[in-house]
Amino acid sequence: MPTVFSPAKINLFLAITGKRADGFHNLVSVVAPLDFGDELTVEAGEGFKLVCDDPAVPLDGDNLILKAAAAYALATGWSGGAHFKLTKRIPMGAGLGGGSSNAVAALRALNQLAGGIASESCLAEIAVALGSDCALFLKNAPVIMRGRGEKVEALAAAGLGTDPASAGRAVVRLCDRRVLLFKPSFSISTAWAYGQMAGRGTDYLPEATAELRLKGWIGGTATAEALLFNNMEGVAFEKFVALPLLLAKLYHEFGVVGRMSGSGSACYALLDEFQATVPLEVMIRDKWGVGAFVQEARIAQSSALTG
Repeated sequence: MPTVFSPAKINLFLAITGKRADGFHNLVSVVAPLDFGDELTVEAGEGFKLVCDDPAVPLDGDNLILKAAAAYALATGWSGGAHFKLTKRIPMGAGLGGGSSNAVAALRALNQLAGGIASESCLAEIAVALGSDCALFLKNAPVIMRGRGEKVEALAAAGLGTDPASAGRAVVRLCDRRVLLFKPSFSISTAWAYGQMAGRGTDYLPEATAELRLKGWIGGTATAEALLFNNMEGVAFEKFVALPLLLAKLYHEFGVVGRMSGSGSACYALLDEFQATVPLEVMIRDKWGVGAFVQEARIAQSSALTG
């Protein structure tokens, strides 16, 4: 009965560079998995079925876990069945990649159940077809995403014309950093956010500029805080003013640097090793209500995700 960890992710750097002819958007992003996430257990059974401890999670064919299972069977010819049990911790509609991570966890769990008949390249092809964020979760380490998200490169292997050792040092500056995740009671529609960006047309960052910024950070010695960027914040913060107001207050009163992850509504703040989290949690719940989601985590390395 394989059990697979399904990590949340945060976008440390997210530059949406423009709309494509196929309706998607191009991006350049540095994404890091966390040591916090969901857990997916699978056992052999008839057909594909899903149960979850969160009643808000859809259990029909719209769930990416079941879509991933069907895609796996089609791609590999595997004729078995599987029953999935999802322990849900990542909030939905947050920009933390929960659904995409669950889909990849399903692929990994099914592949274990099926005796490893699918290669990593096969799993990657299935993941890309499932959704733009899915492929990043196959790397189990900080990555750079490009295209609409289907082009994924391990940050540790990034060249960008810099000293090859710089990428390794960049990963060291990220991994094991403390992170505080927090989400208000409302969510932000990803489709709405991209639609607003396309309609305005003024929030895009040119691809060359994004790559130059990224190259400068990888080749330098600046901390993770210097990398943080998200140009989806423009449209989100204009409508959902509670987000920028809280991030500004956390910075001015506690000196912590935060950003929105993906299209939101979840945000995060990077913490040093000695930062007390209780005062931050008190402020977050004071501003966003007692129902706000707050969770401490760390940026994970591959050993923490697979071990």
